[in-house]
Amino acid sequence: MYSIKKAAVIGSGVMGSAIAAHLANVGIATLLLDKIPTSLSEEEQSKGLTLSDKEVRNRFAAQALQRIKISKPSMLTAGSHMKMLEIGNTEDDLERLKEADWIIEVITEEITAKKALFQKVDEVRRQGSIISSNTSGISITQMKEGLSDDFQAHFLGTHFFNPPRYISLLEFIPTNKTSSEVVSFMKSFAETILGRVVVEAKDTPNFIANRIGAHAFLTSLEAMVQMDMTISEVDQLTGPLIGRTKSATFQTLDMVGLDTFFHTVKNVHNRTKDNLEKEQYKIPAFLLEMLNENLLGRKTKQGFYKKTKGKVLVLNYHTMQYEEEELKPKRSEKRKKLKELIYNNSAEGNFLWKSVMPYLLYSGEHAREIADNISQIDLAIKTGFNWKSGPFETWDEIGLTESLEKLKQENQKLPEWIEQMIEDGFTSFYKRIDGKQFYYHNGKYVPIPLTSDQYRLEYKKQNGGILASNKAASIVDMEDDVLLFEMHSPNNVIGMDMIKMLNKAVDIVENTDRMKGLVIGSSGKNFSAGANLAMMLLEAQNKDYIELQVVVKEFQDVLKRIKYCKKPVVAASHRKTLGGGAEICLAAAKIHASIETYIGLVETSAGLIPGGGGTKELYLNVLAEQENPNVVAAAAQAFQAILTSNVSTSAEEGKATSFLKSSDTITFNSLNVMEEAKYAVIDIFDNGYEPRTETKIPVAGKQGYQFLMGLVKEFAVKGAITKHGEVIAEKLAYVITGGDVEVHTEVEEDYLLKLERQAFIDLLREKETIKRMLHVLTAGKPLPL
Repeated sequence: MYSIKKAAVIGSGVMGSAIAAHLANVGIATLLLDKIPTSLSEEEQSKGLTLSDKEVRNRFAAQALQRIKISKPSMLTAGSHMKMLEIGNTEDDLERLKEADWIIEVITEEITAKKALFQKVDEVRRQGSIISSNTSGISITQMKEGLSDDFQAHFLGTHFFNPPRYISLLEFIPTNKTSSEVVSFMKSFAETILGRVVVEAKDTPNFIANRIGAHAFLTSLEAMVQMDMTISEVDQLTGPLIGRTKSATFQTLDMVGLDTFFHTVKNVHNRTKDNLEKEQYKIPAFLLEMLNENLLGRKTKQGFYKKTKGKVLVLNYHTMQYEEEELKPKRSEKRKKLKELIYNNSAEGNFLWKSVMPYLLYSGEHAREIADNISQIDLAIKTGFNWKSGPFETWDEIGLTESLEKLKQENQKLPEWIEQMIEDGFTSFYKRIDGKQFYYHNGKYVPIPLTSDQYRLEYKKQNGGILASNKAASIVDMEDDVLLFEMHSPNNVIGMDMIKMLNKAVDIVENTDRMKGLVIGSSGKNFSAGANLAMMLLEAQNKDYIELQVVVKEFQDVLKRIKYCKKPVVAASHRKTLGGGAEICLAAAKIHASIETYIGLVETSAGLIPGGGGTKELYLNVLAEQENPNVVAAAAQAFQAILTSNVSTSAEEGKATSFLKSSDTITFNSLNVMEEAKYAVIDIFDNGYEPRTETKIPVAGKQGYQFLMGLVKEFAVKGAITKHGEVIAEKLAYVITGGDVEVHTEVEEDYLLKLERQAFIDLLREKETIKRMLHVLTAGKPLPL
């Protein structure tokens, strides 16, 4: 039986350090090694060091540690994980590879260097330890040649995507000698411990995602040049409209770096034996000129775009000069109109056809060469590039049969297997049968395994699992006697529709004997962006304060119902969990959070304070986590977190700031956070859940209020807070300390909620608050506090 408790990463460059950091995130002690410098740096010379000093010999790995410490966005989910990392070099510390359960090579992308290193590793590693090469496209099969049988049985390719903390795809590339037990174990380990989406690729140039993705970018480039379009025009058409990210083509390439993209393209061009494919992977002349001029993108502060004096300039690839381009209004078409546009005989339609169709044909032509099935290809593209759809899903969207007529007109041939598929009567790559999603494979439709929240939820919905639903949310039977409250409005903003459905969910759970509890979650990109700010702004502008009071009271009441529900309620949080979304989590009996949970009470950024009991619940969390409870200190900590709209950069940081309790749990497996939350509900219920009961709350009172207002005065003296910021701070301080009472006074929960509700409404009457709300909605960012 395999287990991985210690790892070694050889190669401390950008990718090696990022992989080491991610291993540290999941609690794996990791040794980071690199080669020895051949000369002294100026700093080392000034210290009188020599090439034999340990500080010099470990220099490259030590520099990697520093990069990990200061990386933005952070490679680490918590700074404390640095203690899991140890450094060394490949001469003095190679013997220490015996300690490692998993050895990962991440050195230069050069086959000779990799093979030479593996010869050394083979001599010192422990029998049975797993070894992998993190390469983006070099042959794994060639690397293993001449190595011991045990090495080859435990060797495979593992292609992490950068940055591994944030991009979940991990391509596995086993060889014909890799033990099936090793592949099975590593897949399970990568999914459950590392939180990866694992796709098994064949040992071909650039594997799956980079092979297909690079071709997609190249076809957009070629179509642009053919049709003499501008860079910004192409970016307007190649984003969400065709199932890709908002950064589209050229903004994405600027982020990746043109040198990295060039390396990816060159790898396929050099390794393929197909002359047509070599031609498809030729770098356009203007890209070569950009490389020569060091116009690499964000890393050199100029690429396809260049920021200067508050303006964004666009490269004119004809003149190689940056220009201020007058952009056309951004397209408002939804992705559902792609099918209509791509067959439209317009400039846009022609571009989309020339850009998208070659990428689809290429994917079909090489599908069987690079992967076992089309579902794996689509999954790799979606998770590797964060696109909403892969090539075969996109082809279904524009219509496989509809595309045939235009392809025939252009004398373009379909890949043989797709021709056979159509002849056999299959007209789409994917099909829904009895509520389950199937994909085409070798003459039949094969079900996609229900291995993620998304697929499980779709299946349950299609098979009558929805008990109630409106525009904001659905109540779904998760089976195993647990209900799911699934939020699905845009950004999962909280309004009356969601409040009504929350009340209904609690009613069903409490009044159905067999039900063990409730999960609150979302299969969308984020958990919840908070309250419906646009609705509140409209009501405030109309001065309909009574209606606003009703909504705030209803929200407070339903969160109290969640808190005191007779059955356990578990919040399955992920990514943005802000404002009212954070308040839902704070009210739950337990939070089961994806590691990438960014939680915070951000209402002050819109000129408000929390209105759903968030001030009270965060204060209680802080108080409960204190070793020696101190009401003033707890009030101060919660006050500063709310006043500054502090948002955690991970679930672990959420624990450090008390948005999560020490008893709350965290998972790296973000695809299954709701299913895992279901098992948390069952566990809590089966272990004799005792519903919480209302108790009085000790507050900091007038003494605490004066202390907090002293802090505000300090901010004002330093110019760190605006006049309206002081108004917000005063209201928040009054609420969080319990108002005009003595320190340590024990007050009713409803008393604090009434204070919060009144402060919330009072702030909505302020002109400055209206101004701030408008700015957040129009500019997408807050004004300074």
